[in-house]
Amino acid sequence: MKPSHETALSKVPEVTLLFWAIKIAATTLGETGGDAVSMSMNLGYLVGTAIFAGVFLVAVAAQIKAKGFHPWLYWTTIIATTTVGTTLADFADRSLGIGYAGGSSLLLLLLLASLALWYRTLGTVSVESISAPKAEMFYWVTIMFSQTLGTALGDWTADTAGLGYEGGALIFGALLALLTLAYYKTKISRTLLFWLAFILTRPLGAVLGDLLDKPLADGGLALSRYSASLTLIVFIAACLLLFRHRPAKTAH
Repeated sequence: MKPSHETALSKVPEVTLLFWAIKIAATTLGETGGDAVSMSMNLGYLVGTAIFAGVFLVAVAAQIKAKGFHPWLYWTTIIATTTVGTTLADFADRSLGIGYAGGSSLLLLLLLASLALWYRTLGTVSVESISAPKAEMFYWVTIMFSQTLGTALGDWTADTAGLGYEGGALIFGALLALLTLAYYKTKISRTLLFWLAFILTRPLGAVLGDLLDKPLADGGLALSRYSASLTLIVFIAACLLLFRHRPAKTAH
């Protein structure tokens, strides 16, 4: 028997303030964790991307195979997308030699292509419409591209634009505040606002991650990538243990 619409959708969490708090922490962890593997361990961006891509594929397969909503599994998969996004963006920006502008442009095209193909195939890109493995695949691929694009945008803003980590955090925080205002005060598509917010939380996490682990001379707090990553893991685990996590409701 095929799973019902309600059962399939129950694997996606309800989008609340808690969701966004964990999302920002997870994206920050993606920055510190990705840098820890590719830079602190001196494995390089390509090897780091391969490692995290493997974790991402295993996590997505487990998420799709699951029969219900499991908060730990869902957020593990999100963290996997944000770590592979970090190393993949760094590889595109630096190892391919196309710079932050080129990397961001390439990743934006990939994200738009993923959303377009998703919409053309299923007729919607709303997270409330996920009711089959095919929709889940589009969901996770789109999330992975959005995380990667967010990393590139965060690095571009902090480095190339010369705003620094604090300036980048203020810019993306202000943009997210505007999206929140639009959510409550306008009738702009909730699906559009969700994906914009999802993309913008990633560069916010990128600059926050850099703020934590970059040297004092570069405007960071000079924490080790390992200690910063461990702190974020403890915060996410506390949120999962202390608060109730409900699945999203079905769109009828």
